[in-house]
Amino acid sequence: MIGLVLVLASWFFLRLEGKRLTELGFNAPLLRARQLAVGFLVAGGVVTVQQLGLAAAGGVGWQVNSEVDTALAVRGLRLNINSVLYEELLFRGYLLYQAVRWLGPRRGVLLGAAAFGIYHWFSYGVFGSPVSMAFVFVLTGSFGLMLGLAFSKTKSIAAPIGLHLGWNTVAYLVFSGGPFGAGLLVPSHGAPNIEVPGVTGLALGLGLPLAFVVGASSYLLRSHVRDGADPSCEAPPRD
Repeated sequence: MIGLVLVLASWFFLRLEGKRLTELGFNAPLLRARQLAVGFLVAGGVVTVQQLGLAAAGGVGWQVNSEVDTALAVRGLRLNINSVLYEELLFRGYLLYQAVRWLGPRRGVLLGAAAFGIYHWFSYGVFGSPVSMAFVFVLTGSFGLMLGLAFSKTKSIAAPIGLHLGWNTVAYLVFSGGPFGAGLLVPSHGAPNIEVPGVTGLALGLGLPLAFVVGASSYLLRSHVRDGADPSCEAPPRD
């Protein structure tokens, strides 16, 4: 419901400027569906490597949750979709569009990434713990940077939604690693999560996500990404 409210709010404020939701990438449905799907598969694949790596390093297997049923799967999928849509429409929607428009892509994306990191201090409940705050800010802020670049380069919210939804759905729903409780698979040793201490745990828990962010961000910065714009609407080049 809140996602629909944010879409309507975005539509309203854009209409005040004589613009439409196409400014946020609500256009070119086949292209947007492809961008969303690619983002989902890539991010989900990285999470799978991470979780299987943690299991191997910890000597723990994954097993099907004995309480899995259709209701649990539907509830988990709904919670993941709702949370991702809320965050993406809030942080990569109209507000980031205006930030990029007025501050430029670099400053707008950096501002959005910082806001995303600070927001997670409160959503994760770590405010007041400096070490946890620093960890959360680096990890979620870097993800916000990648997602902001995806929005800025593609001129659409589809790619950020795909990346964000792929990561969260696989981590939370499949591997039970989030705030929504046990998902489809649970660790065989009975604990809620697999914790691996030392360098290996740090490499998989922080290093791999940051490597993914750096790789995806580098690709976005260096590649020509289709944005779905109609070439006939572009201004002619000046002499």
